[in-house]
Amino acid sequence: AAGMRFPLALCLGLVALAAASPSQSPLQRRVVREVLDYVNSRRGTQFLFKEQAVEGAVEREDPSGTFVQLRVSLVQTSCKKRTQQRQNCQTVENRRKPTCLACYKFDNSNVPKVLDKYQNCGPRHQLAVKEFKHRDEAECRAVEEAGKSDALYLPGMYAFSKGLPA
Repeated sequence: AAGMRFPLALCLGLVALAAASPSQSPLQRRVVREVLDYVNSRRGTQFLFKEQAVEGAVEREDPSGTFVQLRVSLVQTSCKKRTQQRQNCQTVENRRKPTCLACYKFDNSNVPKVLDKYQNCGPRHQLAVKEFKHRDEAECRAVEEAGKSDALYLPGMYAFSKGLPA
């Protein structure tokens, strides 16, 4: 009976994986879609990519809006970019599996608009390199700040205050 335990655990693991995705918030789903559009619209992309996994999702609200950060693991499909058929695209194993880090800041409107965004896609190991991580963290911090200081800097106010005699 000991031999049977492993495959069952494997099956349960797959079920859990499949069940995990609906827990994403609408904004997180939207970021995933945006990332896919971004990757699939890039020049030099011949085959369509689809999401394989979403990890490390962060969602924080503040008075200026909602900040969403997540990592999307992508997998290449057999569908060519030019074809209109986007359903039933088979994943191609052993091909490039880039990971995208995405940071988005949405405003508080009923149909949230993107205030600022940053996305960086590359091989997973490359995104883990310290210099890249530092840059990504800095960019994401800047994205999260979007909209916060708008109340302080009304258009023209900065230029006006610079012109005052010290």
